Amino acid sequence: MARVVAFLVVIGTLLLGGALPASAVQASTAAAVAPASGTTWFGPDLDWGDDAPDGYAGRLGATPSMYGVDVDYPLTGSARKELLRATRAAAAQGAVLVVSLDPARSLRSLDSADARSANALFEEVHEQYDTQVLVRFAPQMNGTWVRWGQQPTQYVKAFRALATAVHGGSSGALMVWSPSYGAGYPFGESAGRLQDLSATDVAKLDTNGDGALTAADDPYEPYWPGDSAVDWVGLSMYSFGKGKATEAAGRDVPLTRNDVPDAGEVDARFDERWGYEQPQPGNFYDRFAAADDRPMLLDTGALYVHSLRGDAELSVKQGWWRQVLGAVQDRPLIRGVTFLETNRREPEAGGRVADWRDTAVPGIAGSLRTDLEQAGHFVFGPVTDRVTPQAGAAATDQQYDTGGDQMAWIVWCAVGLAIVFLLSGVFGRLLPSWRYPDDGKPGRDLRLDLFRGFIILAVVITHIEIGGPYSYITLHAVGAITGAEMFVFLSGMVLGMTYPFAIKKFGEWAAAVGAWKRARKQYLVTLGVILVVFALSFVPFLNTDAITTFTDRGTGTGGVGAEGRVYDLYPNAMQLLAYPPPWYAIRQFLLLEMGPWPFNIMGLFVVLSLFIPVFMWVIRRGFWWALLVVSWALYVFQAVNPDFRPLNSQFESVFPLLTWQVVFTHGLVLGYYRRQIIGALTGRLGKVLIGIGIGGYALFLVYVWAGNQFGFVPAPFPASMYDQLYNTAYQRVDLQWGRLVDIAFFAIVSYAILTVFWKPIATVIGWLWIPIGQASLYVFVWQVFFALAIASIPGLDWGNPWIGFATHSLLILLAWYMVRKKFLFAVIPR
Repeated sequence: MARVVAFLVVIGTLLLGGALPASAVQASTAAAVAPASGTTWFGPDLDWGDDAPDGYAGRLGATPSMYGVDVDYPLTGSARKELLRATRAAAAQGAVLVVSLDPARSLRSLDSADARSANALFEEVHEQYDTQVLVRFAPQMNGTWVRWGQQPTQYVKAFRALATAVHGGSSGALMVWSPSYGAGYPFGESAGRLQDLSATDVAKLDTNGDGALTAADDPYEPYWPGDSAVDWVGLSMYSFGKGKATEAAGRDVPLTRNDVPDAGEVDARFDERWGYEQPQPGNFYDRFAAADDRPMLLDTGALYVHSLRGDAELSVKQGWWRQVLGAVQDRPLIRGVTFLETNRREPEAGGRVADWRDTAVPGIAGSLRTDLEQAGHFVFGPVTDRVTPQAGAAATDQQYDTGGDQMAWIVWCAVGLAIVFLLSGVFGRLLPSWRYPDDGKPGRDLRLDLFRGFIILAVVITHIEIGGPYSYITLHAVGAITGAEMFVFLSGMVLGMTYPFAIKKFGEWAAAVGAWKRARKQYLVTLGVILVVFALSFVPFLNTDAITTFTDRGTGTGGVGAEGRVYDLYPNAMQLLAYPPPWYAIRQFLLLEMGPWPFNIMGLFVVLSLFIPVFMWVIRRGFWWALLVVSWALYVFQAVNPDFRPLNSQFESVFPLLTWQVVFTHGLVLGYYRRQIIGALTGRLGKVLIGIGIGGYALFLVYVWAGNQFGFVPAPFPASMYDQLYNTAYQRVDLQWGRLVDIAFFAIVSYAILTVFWKPIATVIGWLWIPIGQASLYVFVWQVFFALAIASIPGLDWGNPWIGFATHSLLILLAWYMVRKKFLFAVIPR
């Protein structure tokens, strides 16, 4: 999937000072994604604090092909996070990312180490997302309004250092040199400006040799880093709405009204005729793009001040962008256009709030989309590989195995359990005092509580990703046989047993209201956990990335090609901090489309809990068979339509609702009719049939295993069956037939073993597993924070089995202690 990128190393390091002439030979750069011939990328230059790609694409009604983001350089920890967040959001739409690196330190202090650090991050995001990055270093460097402005010597040096690192790496990133449109240069009082510059800078900026920095000097050439350092050229060209060419770049000229741009203004700008006091020797496009056939990026937009009178907003903005679209069509080397999409105070507008956004108003957004479509040469996304939040959620299920190891665990665990099950009949007769004292009276079944305790601890240990004997067992033996599916099944079964007591005590309607209140509490706790984890992400010493992102191991649906890819599981969470927060971010939050990966199954419980009163109403009236028919129909529908997602919540990528409801629904029915089912299975015929089923399943697995091991065809099955069996029958997400058989197998065998050997098992481990099983949902909530705490401890060797053993033991005991003390029982559902 990832493109093979090859760079020709820049020939030598260019002299540190002095710009190379525009006629120098341009160095070859890495193979990179580029717009098709005759087409142009487009997209917004977003204010990422208040906006995000999902918001822009929703307002525009289409997906753009590029996004712009501004980050500080050198890349501090916060800048790295901001860039990664932008990269993941752009990758979700398959868009190119224009990264504007804004120097946060003096240009003189920037060095090659800073450049290498930035390039390492570009390589990382390219490897993970195959994203095409355009690096726009210190844009508008010829202006006075930026810290790095009008310092040609140090600017060129820093640009070349970054270009050398980028061109020497494997990211495929391209360097963009992007000054501001030159009308009004030097953008302020020139008297005395040269006094603060070095002799080298004076010589560079004074291009006409008259000893002063004036409008007669070249606004571009002194800042040119050289052909070998520049892959794309860019230009910032904005409409400040002042109407007169001589006033457009002047901050001292008050803006009194909103005016439609003059006809032909954009073309005049490209010809370097608009706004200049003196004629120019040539235009930017011809000198820096056409002269060397170099692609160009245009950053543009038209402001509008709502507090001023004048023309309508649509007339002003559409009048500008239509000129831009026409100018781009006439200049084929303009291969990218970013439209400024923000709302901020502007000095050019007299300090008023200026609205640069083209999509804030639906009618304006629709007009922009229509004009872009009708222009014909603008490219809509996606243009690169898409890495969506749904793919990230799906990646949290890492279980595809190509070597047969997981299948071997399934075979021999099943064989071992089958042998113990068959022997349990003998032990039951020889040691009747060990049996579970089942008097048939209503109440809790401690066997199920103990079993749930075992399952929930297996889930917790798996989610706390450290090595040790516990995790080896849960990842292999338990993970191969059952896991989350048994948790869901047992939850349904316990509810099927206990819900009738609530009906008997309070009545059917009151019991239903109680169930819905419980579902509401589960939902609110889920939202609370999502928000608490998000808030903790701002605590410097906590490694929340361990649970708010997920790193692919190469054993998920993306295969080995996705190994190392980091998925963001909190898409648009930062937009929740905006005021007011945008609806798309609120919707994603409320629909559980974001959250920590060890917690995603909680959404499944929330939804299933809403249907418990309806399901039980049907079961109590004897129509359990109709409920199961509908349940299986939904299961089959999901199998035939695997991409169908009724809610698109995060949990649905790993625990599809229409698939996993079949386990929960059967648990409800079995729990409600538990006594009758146990009576049937423990009768003479029932024992025979169960024995045949358990033994036959184990023998079938051994038979296909032996065929693979000893080289014979296990007729009537194909010779390749064993190699293919795990990935065609035991995948957890789809709950394939093997997983469903395992649920029944494991439930029956475990229940029989706990019945026969109850007293020794309860004596040894019941004190721990029973209370934890009775509060399994409570423990599941806390395991999120256990995982976060462990991931935030630096310096320990988590691969050391002794450290893993000690850590897991302490966390298990902590969970048990919290249950015993009923810590926050009133808040967290059990």
